[in-house]
Amino acid sequence: MPADVEVPPVVEMTGITIRFPGVLALDGVDFTLRPGEVHSLMGENGAGKSTLIKALTGVYAIDAGEITVAGRRSVFATTADAQRAGISTVYQEVNLCPNLSVGENIMLGHEPRRAGRVDWKATHREAAAHLESLGLELDTRSQLSTHSIAIQQLVAISRAIVLDAKALVLDEPTSSLDRGEVERLFAVIRDLRGKGVAILFVSHFLDQVFEISDRITVLRNGRLVGEYAAAELSRAQLVSKMIGRELDELTALSSVADRDIDRSGTPVLRATGIGRRGALEPVDIDAYEGEVVGIAGLLGSGRTELVRLLYGADRAESGEIQVNGKPVRIHTPRHAIEHRIAFSSEDRRAEGIIPDLTVAENIVLGVQAKRGAVRRVRRSEADAIVAELIEALGVRPADPTMLAGNLSGGNQQKVLLARWLATAPELLVLDEPTRGIDVGAKADIQRKVAELSAKGLSVIFISSELEEVLRLAQRVVVLRDRRRIGDLESSEIDLDGLIDFIAHNGSETAA
Repeated sequence: MPADVEVPPVVEMTGITIRFPGVLALDGVDFTLRPGEVHSLMGENGAGKSTLIKALTGVYAIDAGEITVAGRRSVFATTADAQRAGISTVYQEVNLCPNLSVGENIMLGHEPRRAGRVDWKATHREAAAHLESLGLELDTRSQLSTHSIAIQQLVAISRAIVLDAKALVLDEPTSSLDRGEVERLFAVIRDLRGKGVAILFVSHFLDQVFEISDRITVLRNGRLVGEYAAAELSRAQLVSKMIGRELDELTALSSVADRDIDRSGTPVLRATGIGRRGALEPVDIDAYEGEVVGIAGLLGSGRTELVRLLYGADRAESGEIQVNGKPVRIHTPRHAIEHRIAFSSEDRRAEGIIPDLTVAENIVLGVQAKRGAVRRVRRSEADAIVAELIEALGVRPADPTMLAGNLSGGNQQKVLLARWLATAPELLVLDEPTRGIDVGAKADIQRKVAELSAKGLSVIFISSELEEVLRLAQRVVVLRDRRRIGDLESSEIDLDGLIDFIAHNGSETAA
């Protein structure tokens, strides 16, 4: 259906607001799904995409706002409520029963019955009919686990048809598919669109979004940026709307990107052909003494996958790593720490801060991990380290006995930075260190990174906010669709140029 044809919506979400402790996850967001249309929901990590989907599908209750389905106001207390209203979801991780047959999965809970018993012959006949309506021919008696992820996702979509879905939510359905499987999925999506189903599509692959979408809604920091006809939005415009602009308060931080870096000698880190099948195509990257190397790219481009391979958090399947010119094996984080490489994860809640430990205990963890369980850190030494770093990073409140879980997000991030600085690293890898924190804390962390690099520390820095990358990094490695597409000097490119490079470089369909 053309994007400029207005029809009554299947789903209308108005003023949706959801609060979690200390976090406003969604702030008055509007979203509309129309029949016979593919509507993509876009935004970086933390933008609110998953929260909005969970509000629509009954996982989260809303604190304010209204959801209407087919013109009727709806309140979803459970996912079953949403399914009864005609909203079905196919997740990236297929939520089916792999030990059952294809037909059993499609018809589960809706099997034809005869004399009070399941009529298995009729069950498989109806399952085959639903598959056929999508142009699929499968043995419905074959076990689901014997099929590829792509086929399993199509089975999940067939199940949604059994549930008579008015709206189908596809959450990252192509993340594990090859190009041929994506084309098959898209053929099914177009067929459903032609039958009047409203489809909410979420993907981090820009080319796929523009290939399949009629409309695009962009969220940023829990707020609605806007709804756009896909045909009227360029890739560069979409990237710019997703990323946004830095607040004026940060412009006072003097840029360090123009500082000259001596690259004539041996780099602190040199990785050649580092990669992992399905996660990242082989990448070359190096970092010299005192250099900040930024890694830029949209969500799903491979940023986090790359640094986790460098740190040994995930095992690389190809390539080699040198530290100060010597080949090393980094198969675990302990190996990385031994070679004076520190890594602060983007997920500070799950992989960073330990909320039930004090600020002091969280900071000293890095030093203790480096020394091992036998060589305990002396109390006097720990107190000195903690006091110095709390003051240097401006942790507030400056109370080492306070539980880390009671700190604000920005101060938790400072505690994590303190933990790794206490280990005296030669290379510090920071994955989204300023995400979700206030402007003041963000500026504090940026200033500290600039100060540390000026003193000779090498830093690999990831941020979804490209202005931040350009401000701090002398060089930017650009990733797209899990592969490296460029290596740019920050002094030779501006924000618009970097956005354009990400949006267009390496795209076979870019204009």
